[in-house]
Amino acid sequence: MPPLAELHLHLDGSVEPETLLEIDPSLTREEIAANTAYSDFAGFLKSFIWVNKRLRTPDDYARVARRLFQRLESEGVIYAEVILSVGVVLWKEQNLADVYDALIREASRSRVTIRWIFDAIRQFGPHTAKPVFDLAAERIGEGVIAIGLGGDEERGPARLFADLYREARDRGLRLTCHAGETMGPASVWEALEIRSGRIGHGIRAIGDPAVVSHLAAKNIPLEVCITSNLRTGAVASLAAHPVRRLYDAGVPIILNSDDPALFGCTLTSEYKLAACEFGFTESELAGLARNAFRYAFEESVAVGR
Repeated sequence: MPPLAELHLHLDGSVEPETLLEIDPSLTREEIAANTAYSDFAGFLKSFIWVNKRLRTPDDYARVARRLFQRLESEGVIYAEVILSVGVVLWKEQNLADVYDALIREASRSRVTIRWIFDAIRQFGPHTAKPVFDLAAERIGEGVIAIGLGGDEERGPARLFADLYREARDRGLRLTCHAGETMGPASVWEALEIRSGRIGHGIRAIGDPAVVSHLAAKNIPLEVCITSNLRTGAVASLAAHPVRRLYDAGVPIILNSDDPALFGCTLTSEYKLAACEFGFTESELAGLARNAFRYAFEESVAVGR
């Protein structure tokens, strides 16, 4: 594989059991396994929150980041845009400045170039999301490059955040948005209407040829996470996953691991899956790898590839 980049990767979803045991030695492997088992998207969100609640100090976040950056480097990743669930940090009433300072110190020690996407909890609404957007704008130039929405698409439709997205764009932030993961094509349309430059997941776009044509014509990439979609039930089976159909329709595709610890995958395993299950050739895989640099929010990375 050529050098790799990853653009849809949640720090909070990368916490391996071994790291949890280091952070909280009172835990057992059985307890961790029980609390990270799920059968649908709602169960996944509960597991995500359970893990996140174990992160109590800036040092905990730094430890998680260190392990993640080491793994990325071992996979040949040289650039990553890592999503930090700032909405959850604030919900836990933790000091974001201390947490983020610990993270950027850790990133400065890594050979992987790290940029950060601050993520708001969409089901909590725009009022609760506003501090996340403000904090992201304050940290431009200190590693923060974009803002996004995560959580429950149904309870937090993208249209409610249109004003916040417009303000964020005016302040110099790039825009992404989870959409079309568990909800249909209308959710993707809403993400496009608030000017999201990339779509997190977006696989349900396949249900509306007009959305697919728009994504292809406007060169708007989907941050596709195959294993994630299978594990959360966003698709019923691998055979049902539309990644090949979207690619063949001309939609720009980027492969990602999303929450690798919770989904039991890596970026390189996603490339292998694309080859083995969906018939992507070596040339096509190389093109997908180039896409991750081409559509990076860091302009120097995108221009350099």
